Amino acid sequence: MTNSLIPLEAPFPPDVATALAQYPQQKGYILTLFRTFALSLRFLKKCVPNLLDKESPLGLRMREITILRVTANRDCEYEWGVHVAVFSKAAGLTAEQVASTRQSSAACWSPKEQRLIAAIDQLCVSSTLDDNRLAEFQADWSNEEQLEILALCGTYSTISLVANVARLSPEEFAPNFPPHC
Repeated sequence: MTNSLIPLEAPFPPDVATALAQYPQQKGYILTLFRTFALSLRFLKKCVPNLLDKESPLGLRMREITILRVTANRDCEYEWGVHVAVFSKAAGLTAEQVASTRQSSAACWSPKEQRLIAAIDQLCVSSTLDDNRLAEFQADWSNEEQLEILALCGTYSTISLVANVARLSPEEFAPNFPPHC
């Protein structure tokens, strides 16, 4: 038995291929991360829910701000870069905002977005919100949206752990973190 988290390569066992078919692909390419998840069929099927569906109570922009900030806080260049490459334009994020998800500049965000980022930062550090931040969070977001944000934070923390421990290199199409200022 090996303990290394080396992504599986095709051809995949039939049950793994069936599970991987549910994940997004580009011209048959399956992300390195998803092939790493495939080391455990249980993990591939159950541990990482797809929170990027059209039924989400959050719009794409808020979902991506959440994901980019969590992955930046978790120092996960792999997943941050994938989301920048695949979703940032569709989410209406400017180059300055994308960089800011890593560098913490508040000037380019709306007040509500600034409060979301501050809440995510606090959740990433302490797994809770202080009374003031909680009051803002509850005022800004419906119960359904709050739960979605929390689920995204948890899911992308897990994804970041997997990608970081597996030492996944950024995908060829994905940007690297901007240099710290």
